[in-house]
Amino acid sequence: MSEPLRVSREQVLRFRVAIQQLDRDGAHRDAAILDLGVQDTGPDGAPWALAIRGARVPDDDLVLAWSLRGAPHAYRRAEAAQVAAAVAPWSEADAAKRVFDAARPLRRAGIPVREALDHVASQMREIVRRPVGKGEMSRELTARLDEPYLRWCNPCQATHTYEQPFRLAALQAGLELEPGTSPPVLRRLPGWRGPAKAVPAHLDPVRAVLHLLGPADPTLVAGYVDSPVREVRERWPDDVVPVVVDGHRLDLLADDLDALNDAPASESVRLLGPFDLFLQGRDRELVVPDDAARKDLWRTLGRPGGVLAGGEVVGSWRPRSKGRRLRVAVTMWDGAAMPDGVAEQAERLAAFRGQAFAGFVED
Repeated sequence: MSEPLRVSREQVLRFRVAIQQLDRDGAHRDAAILDLGVQDTGPDGAPWALAIRGARVPDDDLVLAWSLRGAPHAYRRAEAAQVAAAVAPWSEADAAKRVFDAARPLRRAGIPVREALDHVASQMREIVRRPVGKGEMSRELTARLDEPYLRWCNPCQATHTYEQPFRLAALQAGLELEPGTSPPVLRRLPGWRGPAKAVPAHLDPVRAVLHLLGPADPTLVAGYVDSPVREVRERWPDDVVPVVVDGHRLDLLADDLDALNDAPASESVRLLGPFDLFLQGRDRELVVPDDAARKDLWRTLGRPGGVLAGGEVVGSWRPRSKGRRLRVAVTMWDGAAMPDGVAEQAERLAAFRGQAFAGFVED
């Protein structure tokens, strides 16, 4: 048996830049990252993640829904039923992992977690006969559910449903989020007939993570999906090839091997949003080797975005808005000057927000 291909960290990053289309300009009507969903967290969210990949997808062609990790993600509207099937828990153990502390009272009451999610989904579907805000949905749902589904919330000083079952059941109920609403508003997906019976290969979360954030192993993929490692291992594709990255044995989809070997050096400069897919892999030490830089980039609160230059995340950035003007605070981790192209990208961000770029500011 031949030795696994040895791949450098730089090759992996170049591959991810290319496979995630971060080196793409122009105006395209689709983006590869929509296979996995584009997280819509923060003021710029999914629209900015698509924009920096040269994707101008009409709003009507996208659907926004709570999915993996209970986070809001944008998908292709035409694939909504297939996405619902793709992101549904695979098993009882998987469902229990995804709903966190909500699983314990359900199990004590003898209610299987997947059965509970189906019940929550049916109740949500009945409630949303017109667009309904999250607060109203929570009150209505709490009134309909029995004690094992509910918890006491100290911040709210009230009893209401657990958060993760609420979020994970919504798409299964055929409910989407109205873009730009905060608190979120849920509405029915037109023509909904339930989740699809089969999942296309490109929407399978395991394959999609391997494709867009590869090379990887079951532990890294499970961390992204928020599923038990055993569940991911049982669904591991057969068409993978082993590679070694910095001494770690990982897998890559066989069809991506040429793209990994041939990934060109990138000169692209991008201001990645805080929850951009490029920053969502669970191999953070590979993406940003420096410990202090990782602590800056992946903060628990007030997470900044990342400055991507030449295939490397070299710093962090934060917007500083005041009225119609946008300033940007940039922290270069090595103390070097900002790369050429950062100012152009800051101007692009300001225009995207409908503001005027007013220069850089100290953080």
